[in-house]
Amino acid sequence: MLWILGVVIFLTNNGRIGQVYAGRFIAGLGIGQTTVVAPVYLSEISPKSVRGLCTCVFSASVYIGIMLAYFASWGSQLHIPTGTANQWVVPTTIHIMFAGIILILSFFNYESPRFLIKVGKDEEATANLARVRGLPIEHPHVQKEISEIQQQLQEEQEATLGQGWKGVLKEMFLMPNNFYRIYLGLFSQLLSQWSGAQSITIYAPKFFALLGTKGQNEKLFATAIFGVVKFVAAILCALFLIDVIGRKRSLGIGIGLQAMSMCFIAAFLTAVPQLAEGEEFTKSQKHASTVAIVMIYISGFGWAMGWNSMQYLLNAEIYPLRIRAISSSMVMCFHFVNQYGNSRAVPNMLLPRSEHGLGPAGTFWLFTIITLIGGAWAWFFIPETAGRSLESMDRLFTLKWYQIGLHGSKEADELQAAADLVDDSKHSRGEVRQVENA
Repeated sequence: MLWILGVVIFLTNNGRIGQVYAGRFIAGLGIGQTTVVAPVYLSEISPKSVRGLCTCVFSASVYIGIMLAYFASWGSQLHIPTGTANQWVVPTTIHIMFAGIILILSFFNYESPRFLIKVGKDEEATANLARVRGLPIEHPHVQKEISEIQQQLQEEQEATLGQGWKGVLKEMFLMPNNFYRIYLGLFSQLLSQWSGAQSITIYAPKFFALLGTKGQNEKLFATAIFGVVKFVAAILCALFLIDVIGRKRSLGIGIGLQAMSMCFIAAFLTAVPQLAEGEEFTKSQKHASTVAIVMIYISGFGWAMGWNSMQYLLNAEIYPLRIRAISSSMVMCFHFVNQYGNSRAVPNMLLPRSEHGLGPAGTFWLFTIITLIGGAWAWFFIPETAGRSLESMDRLFTLKWYQIGLHGSKEADELQAAADLVDDSKHSRGEVRQVENA
């Protein structure tokens, strides 16, 4: 609702800049809530086998908006007279269309069973879980999942360091296994945002111009195709990779593609001087320019299947139930702070060295280095979370902090096998008692 209200205020400003800021601010509140609520909600209602798919579809849907925005800008440039208000009013109305659809569909959602158990509404939680699973309430799978959620919440409450908001903060920052998860969330945002891909998304026309694309229509068309590439990559990752080969492998492939692309673009901008007005590339430079433009698309593909999918998914699934909402919110707040800082820094970074900037080549070399650092960090510090229930995530964080990324998954498997053995033993004893009683 805030999103729609903000866009309406923005569209009806009649030239008043203060109203434009107010509309953007209110719309931003709505969008900020969406990026927290949607991934957490999807991760909490999804079966563990397809949780990556369901949550990454959200990150893919972000690119539906980006893709439509690119095409709307390109179409407005082609078909709406330059300098008229309709050039920005018409594309902006797309916000109202999609926000309206989200608002209407939100009334048909069931409340998260995990939230309901957290607030003590166990019967309603069981009914909602049965609905989203398409099973009867008394089905063993439903009862087992509810029991696991209740047990996990009870263990968290027993381990808590106090009540109220002070207890929550202590639980977040004074319990080592929880603090490590927050560290993962914050650093994944930091390294992903400064790897350069988000900068290309925001300043795509400018970067295409640096690589030799001329004409406003041509730059906007190339940017629109860039949006399509990112959307397709995110969908492919959600459908075929994130739950099939695992989170870390998907992330590693994406970061590898992104690093290769950034390195080639940096090398091209280093070897080929910037064109002055009216100049043309030589034949060999033109070929290199074409490859560099293709690398922009490959970098977008790698970003969409790597960091972009993980920054939403990881942040939604690794936290315990009691602190999941507040931890995810804090990390996504850091996400937008980084995004803002990055968007303000990149234009200054692109300035030539004589004006105290890094220059285009230096900027892309920096992106390359950060991308490689991010890949190494992810390999050593992020544990594999695919195929695990939200209630079993704690088992990934029982080792020392420097062991979790490489050995946490193996340790969790061993702990899970031991727990399953205990459950099977209890089940067998129960069957024996039933036979003896009979």
